[in-house]
Amino acid sequence: MDKSIPLTQAKFDELNHKLRKLETVGRTEVAEAIKLAKEFGDLSENAEYASAKEEQERLEIEIATISNILSNAYPIDTSLLKTTTVGIGNFVTIHDSMYDEDLTYQLVSSYEANSVQNKISDQSPIGKALVGHRKNDVVKVLLPSGDSNEFKILRIFK
Repeated sequence: MDKSIPLTQAKFDELNHKLRKLETVGRTEVAEAIKLAKEFGDLSENAEYASAKEEQERLEIEIATISNILSNAYPIDTSLLKTTTVGIGNFVTIHDSMYDEDLTYQLVSSYEANSVQNKISDQSPIGKALVGHRKNDVVKVLLPSGDSNEFKILRIFK
């Protein structure tokens, strides 16, 4: 199977850790909650049992989702990242002409984009525009608002 989801090593490790915790601690806690709720009697009118079963379903969906991501993901080898052009895993400093400010982002896959951490997706309008460009290139971006903006690439690093 082709691995098609690039993740930073930190995100790859975080998802593996979370999956292990859900499969062990999470499942154990849900099983205990179901066992305890069964002791309350008639399951057809047992709110605790229904709640525990709903939690079990939510847990299994989360486990399946993370497992699916990881089965299609690979950690980015930062030693192979080039700093001549923008690509997934790179950090890039750009000058935003609309707001006359410099911004630094890390370009990541959509599975780990996080605006609070300045991680933008390669599928976002800005991310798509930056991919493949070099230092000093000016890229024009059509924003979701319908406005367009220009960004000058000041620095590409890892």
